[in-house]
Amino acid sequence: MARDLRICFVGDSFVAGVGDPRCLGWVGRLGPAAMPFTGYNLGVRRETSADIVARWQAECTPRLPEGTDARVVFSFGVNDTVLENGSPRVDPGESVANLTNVLAVAAERGWQTMVVAPPPVDDDAHNVRIAHLDERFAEICAGAGTPYARVHHELRANEVWMREVREGDGAHPGAAGYDAIAALIMPVWLEWLSR
Repeated sequence: MARDLRICFVGDSFVAGVGDPRCLGWVGRLGPAAMPFTGYNLGVRRETSADIVARWQAECTPRLPEGTDARVVFSFGVNDTVLENGSPRVDPGESVANLTNVLAVAAERGWQTMVVAPPPVDDDAHNVRIAHLDERFAEICAGAGTPYARVHHELRANEVWMREVREGDGAHPGAAGYDAIAALIMPVWLEWLSR
């Protein structure tokens, strides 16, 4: 009998694929390399790690029943680092605690996890805050034995990603940008699926 592989993609607008005229985002670009599997895109615009902590279990539980190869890909952080009234929407320490929490809960449930780093936007000061969070997230994932797809610095140096973000809404790329982030995630994704 073939394995019943089910994967929930939990996160923000980048998970949802906002800005992609092909309506795939990076999630849709990874899919064909993993078939057959059942995927659930649970990306929500503007959501922070705190928002995700509040909802992810309720959304994943019915989609990842007992007896399946149940997995969760998390990706968040850009919205945490947006300044509102002079400070980040979510304190960096709380963002780190939120990632630690979701990975621990998923491990308790027997769900394998993978994390995709928060990508850069068209704002240098904001990117500095995202880069700091990226470093902290990498440490948490290393400690938890969770694969972490590094994309932040690579995409900041990627002309296509940065141009499309600039020409778009300042945060989200178009199709070629999503091609670029998917290419960075793919090796980590394939290694994770082989586990």
